[in-house]
Amino acid sequence: MVRASQATTFSSSAYFDDRGPHGTAQPITEHVNPHSRPIVSYFFPKGVGEHHYGERHPMKPHRLTLTNALVMGYGLDKQIHHIYNPRPATQAELEMYHDHDYVDFLSRVTPNNQNEMRHLIDTFNCVEDCPIFSEMYDFCRMYAGASLAGARKLTAGACDTAINWSGGLHHAKRGEASGFCYVNDIVLAILELLRYHPRVLYIDIDIHHGDGVELAFYHSNRVMTVSFHKYTGDFFPGTGKLDDNGASLGKHFCLNVPLQDGIDDDMYLTIFKTVIEDTVTAFRPTSIVLQCGADSLGCDRLGAFNLSIAAHGECVNFVRKFNVPLLVLGGGGYTIKNVSRCWTYETAVLVGATIPDELPATVYDPFFRDSQWKLHPPLTGRVENQNSPASLQRITISIRNKLRYLQGAPSVAMQEIPPDLEGWLADEERKQEEIDEERGTAVAGERRSDRSMARNEFFDGDNDVDQDDGPISAGVKRTASSRKPRASGKRGRGKTRARPSGGAKEDGEEIEEQPVATASRSTKPRRVAKPRARARAKPAEKDKDLPDADFEATADVETDALTPVDLEIDIS
Repeated sequence: MVRASQATTFSSSAYFDDRGPHGTAQPITEHVNPHSRPIVSYFFPKGVGEHHYGERHPMKPHRLTLTNALVMGYGLDKQIHHIYNPRPATQAELEMYHDHDYVDFLSRVTPNNQNEMRHLIDTFNCVEDCPIFSEMYDFCRMYAGASLAGARKLTAGACDTAINWSGGLHHAKRGEASGFCYVNDIVLAILELLRYHPRVLYIDIDIHHGDGVELAFYHSNRVMTVSFHKYTGDFFPGTGKLDDNGASLGKHFCLNVPLQDGIDDDMYLTIFKTVIEDTVTAFRPTSIVLQCGADSLGCDRLGAFNLSIAAHGECVNFVRKFNVPLLVLGGGGYTIKNVSRCWTYETAVLVGATIPDELPATVYDPFFRDSQWKLHPPLTGRVENQNSPASLQRITISIRNKLRYLQGAPSVAMQEIPPDLEGWLADEERKQEEIDEERGTAVAGERRSDRSMARNEFFDGDNDVDQDDGPISAGVKRTASSRKPRASGKRGRGKTRARPSGGAKEDGEEIEEQPVATASRSTKPRRVAKPRARARAKPAEKDKDLPDADFEATADVETDALTPVDLEIDIS
């Protein structure tokens, strides 16, 4: 409610316009329950919107003041868990990415001494697009400090979503200014996130390519950059073609989606959701940084797209639903009344609040008079759409082919060895026991080391070719006469197969014992070797006294190597 004494100003203009039939949004009064939804933190450096690039310069920091007024006017501050006025970044924090000489130059140059520092101004590209203006260094420290504070809150787990509309200046390089950007707060924030998060996904929906962020992490596999932008070859900054993939470890971790003039809501949302969903599935980020440049809206002073505020906000909502720690930043946007409406709507999306189409009453009502104080004015259809479904399909297929090269999520401790060489080295180092286990021919790694002989073999003397050359325990020859018959006449433990006379069992070879039915044997009658009495004489003397019948019995045994023979012997 405006008091009667405040109805006019010194310019005889009312504080608030008479909206007539157009309504006014009432602010939200209900405070958010801290445990009812993801925690959102809002960062707004006090006085950041009071800086001025110059009279004719398209970048207007005042858009930040306008955005903050609409956020508070809708009562969204009641839905935000924490609102911070962050401290400015220090010189040491800026030098975490930027060169010392460049940061030192920014801290010393002013409009008053720029003539004396002309050679440095040219060296650091602070000309035309990046002019020297009053308190420029303080402005850079403010928005960079807010992005760093948001990254720290996310790293500490103090919030799930951090918002800094003053950040998102994505063109600044390590040692020079570019595209209205002096300090790259995005790179500084990502570096802060990388202290804790192994993988960070950077998404850029500014109409200009995010070349500064891409260049900073071009050789890294811990940061994947995805940029949706206009690309014609001569549109600033002239980079961001589809074939730019990254290099070294960062190969295939740099994705660009080049678009043409006039893309509409349906086409943009289709390719955005497809690419981002595939990227999140393949890369599996542990945190996301989203740059929400509003110059991709329709009717922007420097833009050429046909996006509405609702479509721009739907991109933010789609990323929010992944439930990954999210840092949301501003960026470009040069029609300030549309920029402020867009970022206000996206603030409501991030906190999960629904706001009406009518704007709340603020001291900036004259800015929105031409749109009848609406949150969603018509912004589409002003530029002819030069994108075709076929061209967007080719881009999508190309992006998916690049994502196929990602061999799982990166930043995991891995040692790359050529698979063939690795196999050769393993084969050389493996023992016979391990090889048998791999082939399934060993039993739990156990092997018999004692000598094994067929039960139906008899030693005929020192000239017997069936005798093994291995050592015999106790220094005694194992002859047929030295074996102990079983007094009870019980059978042996199992059945063995006869061996040909030329092949004796090798040391350590295991005997396969399987019961075989007698009916399946040969029908030829066989005589069973008679059990002998326990040996009481020396083995040599006993050999001389062997009866001829015993040898005849053994001679009648089937000599076929595959014919089983029944013997009654003593194996004790």
